[in-house]
Amino acid sequence: MPSKVEGWKDEVYGVEVRDRLFEFAEQGWESIPEDERDAWFERFKWWGLYHQRKGQESYFMMRIGTPMGRITPAQLRVVGEVANEYATGPAENPEFGAAYCDWTTRQSIQLHWIRLEDVPQIFEKLEDAGLSTIQACGDSWRNIVGSPLAGRDAGEHLDVWPVVQELQSEFKGNPAYSNLPRKWKVSVTGDTRGAGQGDINDLAFEPATKELDGEEVKGFNVRVGGGLARKEPRFARDIDVFCRPEDVTDVSAGLSALFRDHGDREDRFNARIKFLVDEWGTEKLREVLQEEYVDYELPAAGEDLREGYDYNAGRADARGDYVGVTEQNDGTYAVGLSVLVGRMGAADVIELADLAEAYGSELVGITQRQNLIVADIEEDGLDSFLDEPLVETYSPDPHPFMRGSIACTGTEYCSLSIVETKNRMVRYARWLKENVEVPEGVEDFHVHLSGCTASCAQPQIADISLRGMKTRKDGEPVEAFDVGLGGGLGEDPRFADWVEMRVAADEVPGYIRNLLRIYEDEREEGVVPEEQRGRDGEAVERESFRDFVEARDAEDLEGLADPEETSYEDPYMHNTKMTWYPYAEDDGMDASPAPAPADD
Repeated sequence: MPSKVEGWKDEVYGVEVRDRLFEFAEQGWESIPEDERDAWFERFKWWGLYHQRKGQESYFMMRIGTPMGRITPAQLRVVGEVANEYATGPAENPEFGAAYCDWTTRQSIQLHWIRLEDVPQIFEKLEDAGLSTIQACGDSWRNIVGSPLAGRDAGEHLDVWPVVQELQSEFKGNPAYSNLPRKWKVSVTGDTRGAGQGDINDLAFEPATKELDGEEVKGFNVRVGGGLARKEPRFARDIDVFCRPEDVTDVSAGLSALFRDHGDREDRFNARIKFLVDEWGTEKLREVLQEEYVDYELPAAGEDLREGYDYNAGRADARGDYVGVTEQNDGTYAVGLSVLVGRMGAADVIELADLAEAYGSELVGITQRQNLIVADIEEDGLDSFLDEPLVETYSPDPHPFMRGSIACTGTEYCSLSIVETKNRMVRYARWLKENVEVPEGVEDFHVHLSGCTASCAQPQIADISLRGMKTRKDGEPVEAFDVGLGGGLGEDPRFADWVEMRVAADEVPGYIRNLLRIYEDEREEGVVPEEQRGRDGEAVERESFRDFVEARDAEDLEGLADPEETSYEDPYMHNTKMTWYPYAEDDGMDASPAPAPADD
């Protein structure tokens, strides 16, 4: 029997949901029949709207899809203006104020406290600027990810932006692919750093070369079935297919149609394509794709170019993100800004849009590490741009603990989350910066904090992974984390080993401090041959944190370091899932001002 959600989607789904959404907006929140709300909330996701959690009734999170994280400064300004006008809720966040934007780990934009009545006006403003929320959520093609600097990256394999634009045109709003068994996440990587993070996507096009008809062709190898959620992570698997750039759309159509027809619609927990690949294997999947869904002979996989990947790679020699100054292929520069936990106040968003335009930028990029890039800065204006106060605030040269901190939405708004996330990760990063000595040679250290097993903060691919849990301390229930170590992507990706369970949230910084002291003391070092030394002439090769973890078995990792109370103080130790808003002075459910009055 199809799941309950499939029944709702059979009644109405996809593009047609917009008309009903606008009807409800005109009539107000109360016009949605109470016994139909779960169904409509599921359908609204297709248009980028998630209803916020208990205690915040009538308020929505809105997600704006931005393919490969690319927007113009003018579009960025519109986003900031929408946030300022429509995303100011009944309570203020103590770290970020009343109105802000979240940059996500899939290069999208999220706004909170959106009222249903305001959706038509917001859509009009976004669409007039060339932006859209279509399929930003729901069981369909999600935001396509990759390098924001495609076409500008001096070291890229090939420019994939035209490919992604064609995919966006073909699959967004296409009724043939609008109702899939579950979400469909696609990455297209043309750079040599691996910024698409293809290993954790349902469908990944990875850079490769192959000789076809006597000619060396640049294209992609195809991988299928990656994902992190539900405590069952999978790396995408090679299906032995090489794809020319001009064939990407056909192969994408074939694979998403295969998933549409054969994915599990009875059990949503098993509906992702990673489980279909588990069941069928890659040979059968390729065979069905060839025989039933593609009209040309699929070439076998070519020579992949993954050995150079450093994006989130966890290697000692890798600064795996776009933070910093990067020279583009035309001699201008891109400046990558570090945005702690991916959240920026609306006023700062508008100011950054103005700055980008003033310095001649035509592109602002959102990365999968929740940071921003301002492209196209001329050399003679670079120093001046770097001296701008806002650029100093979102530093392109941040401390490693500030640079590497990622957090999901958490109990502030999300019904799935178990713990508070954003503000806690900010406090963790600041305390670590002030109190923990970074091991020598470590410039890029990733701490990912996820509020639950849905893994929106991608914890399994971090140096230190934090997954929200609950525990008891001094007889009282408190927020806690499972701790994982040593995850990363790159040429030889690996998921983190979960080594400590249910560590009280206020003991996590002490654990990290103790762990890094042990790493500093016990890591191996060697001499780098002179011919292999980099520009800095570094003669000592230090074991990366990821290699340090991988060299130890599970028994050695468990208890490797001790959790410990320190000077760090955590104000969110209580059960924030049971509050209406974790940061409100009176956060009990009875104090909730929701639902919002229709005339407010």
